Amino acid sequence: MNVEHEISLLVEEIRRLGTKNADGQVSVKFGVLFADEKCANLFEALVGTLKAAKRRKIVTYQGELLLQGVHDNVDIMLLQD
Repeated sequence: MNVEHEISLLVEEIRRLGTKNADGQVSVKFGVLFADEKCANLFEALVGTLKAAKRRKIVTYQGELLLQGVHDNVDIMLLQD
């Protein structure tokens, strides 16, 4: 699977699992995304896909590397709609 395709799937999953804030931006907690069964089956390397999407300014989140458990409450915000 190519990176662009994985990023488009990631955007779909963030929209499915996330909520809109007052500014209309969609965000989801990393723990919610990581624990979701559909995401677990879709993404071989969720963290790698998130990093690629962050580099392309499609999503943003605090920190460089997200780890299950430690970063479950980190918000992943969708920058592009």
